[in-house]
Amino acid sequence: MTPVSQQLDLILRGIVEVIQPAELESKLARSIKERRPLRIKAGFDPTAPDLHLGHTVLIHKLKHFQDLGHQVIFLIGDFTGMIGDPTGQSETRVALSKEKVLENAKTYERQIFKILDPKKTQVEFNSRWMSAMTADALIELSAHYTVARMLEREDFHKRYTEEKPISIHEFMYPLIQGYDSVALKADVELGGTDQKFNLLMGRDLQRDYGQEAQVVITMPLLEGTDGVRKMSKSLGNYIALEDKPADMFGKLMSVSDALMHRYYELLTTEDLAHVKAAHPMDAKQSLAEQIVARYHGVNAGREARGLFQQKFQAREFPEQPDAHVALTPSDVKDAAAPSIGLVDLIAKTGLVPSKSEARRLIVQGGVEIDEQKLTDANASITLTAGKPLRLRVGRRKFAVAEYKA
Repeated sequence: MTPVSQQLDLILRGIVEVIQPAELESKLARSIKERRPLRIKAGFDPTAPDLHLGHTVLIHKLKHFQDLGHQVIFLIGDFTGMIGDPTGQSETRVALSKEKVLENAKTYERQIFKILDPKKTQVEFNSRWMSAMTADALIELSAHYTVARMLEREDFHKRYTEEKPISIHEFMYPLIQGYDSVALKADVELGGTDQKFNLLMGRDLQRDYGQEAQVVITMPLLEGTDGVRKMSKSLGNYIALEDKPADMFGKLMSVSDALMHRYYELLTTEDLAHVKAAHPMDAKQSLAEQIVARYHGVNAGREARGLFQQKFQAREFPEQPDAHVALTPSDVKDAAAPSIGLVDLIAKTGLVPSKSEARRLIVQGGVEIDEQKLTDANASITLTAGKPLRLRVGRRKFAVAEYKA
């Protein structure tokens, strides 16, 4: 197997925290000595049919371990999915039916093998052991944690202090997730930073059940296309694995340069120094092509890039823009040296719903004036009578702004 130091170079790429680093090194060294792959677990509740790139941060880390020769366990939480993860929730989730959970689970199996090697991946469902658990065993499991410890969780504590209801079955969620590690004898468990409490539960329960505690590795929550909030279907800032190639490519091209580098780090194994040395437009197109190719095939990635270049690289300004802004001296502070704030100018086009959205779009590199990208939301734009400004707002919206003294 690969030496420990080389394994760590790949394993630690893009992670947030390891609990505990010394334990991870020890497990890796023992794995090499005994020629026994580590058992690497990550769980996913099938609460929605679509996986998006945010989910694949964990799946890619599983692939890193798989490439290093370890045993990857993709756990589908069909049992926990019927409870609903209370993490970050301000109220009790609506429980999904068993039929809906199983329906969603089928789509997960199809989508994960676009990244993981199906011949080397162990797919498990936690209903296998939870459905067979007796009432005695469930009570025994419940006895391993106290209500006081549960209320240490930020989300539970907040709901408790705000006198919002917490159902007993929600306390069972972290216990069951922790018990999954016992049932699978996991050496390492991966999860998002928001799952830390649940992941640590696995360590505690493994000790209680006479097993060696798993190492916990937390991964960052991938920001969506808005560059601010966690990628989520409900927020509309997601890129689904089964998006059409052109749509996936376009969404990736819409992200900021800073977010592009983060996507490279978390979703690829590309050399980051090489990426940062490349022209941002070339790097972003290469990223978009690579990701489209991964989920739709090499030809689809190449075609999506060609289509994008044909439509948007030509930078043709339409004969009929989406908006025309007529500016007068009443719109400026000093008629002798007329200018207008960039945020105010974009807001006046009516192509964004608010000034805050205009500011966000500017900072993310989504605004151009006369083919020059502007990213300073505090910038002022000089106005000249008889010299219209050509604005590109976002990827596909255009406006002309003209000042008349």
